[in-house]
Amino acid sequence: MNAGSPKSQVDTSRPHPARVYDWLLGGKDNYPVDRAVGEQLPELGKRSARQNRAFMHRASAWLAHQGVDQFLDIGTGIPTAPNLHQIVQEINPKARVVYTDNDPIVLRHAEALLVSTVEGGTDYIQADVREPAAILDHARGHLDFDRPVAVSLIALMHFIPDSDGPYKITRTLLDALAPGSYLVLSHGTFDFHKELEAQITGTYGKGGIELSFRTRDAVARFFDGLDLVEPGLVTGPEWYKDTAAPEPEENAVYAGVARLR
Repeated sequence: MNAGSPKSQVDTSRPHPARVYDWLLGGKDNYPVDRAVGEQLPELGKRSARQNRAFMHRASAWLAHQGVDQFLDIGTGIPTAPNLHQIVQEINPKARVVYTDNDPIVLRHAEALLVSTVEGGTDYIQADVREPAAILDHARGHLDFDRPVAVSLIALMHFIPDSDGPYKITRTLLDALAPGSYLVLSHGTFDFHKELEAQITGTYGKGGIELSFRTRDAVARFFDGLDLVEPGLVTGPEWYKDTAAPEPEENAVYAGVARLR
């Protein structure tokens, strides 16, 4: 499959959440402006990035074991193995995955994302979650929206302020899906570390990145009208199903998986 957008110029003068996240995970695909943000964050930032990634692995594997074989991953970030398609295609080689991100550097790595099993498939579109219609139009060319699809919004919606309508965006995506589809979402919070709010939001803000960490009640709104899978909306390390419980850690992340009726 081909990437779904022409290559754009990477802006190395401004930090980007995907590249900051890459740095927090120990990646190399970032620039001094991204590292400057990451280096000013508390250790909790690195820990939360790892927790997000681990939650994505556990949730995706569980969904694949439940028979879900179509995935729309929005806010993909820079590829860090194992990627979502590697997780799910190891369980079901026929699984199909569409990746989406708005950072041109992710497009440069799309070939790595597009290495699929012969039986399955992967695709990539450069787009912003604020353009859900464009994402859905592209994804329909690769996924069968008459069957269940799992939409992943991992550590993404806390970069969408209330003024941009994050709940409406999520609802637009979900309304396009068949019953039995799933929402997989993780979201930053200051519920457990109020003392770090000024430092973290200020650090991102100086880089021109607006951060909208939300309370548990505000994160729960993303799942309105859906059936939360046990254990419900919990911290990242607390979400697990058929695997051993992760080691308890300090965190700043809520995570949940929910099924469309």
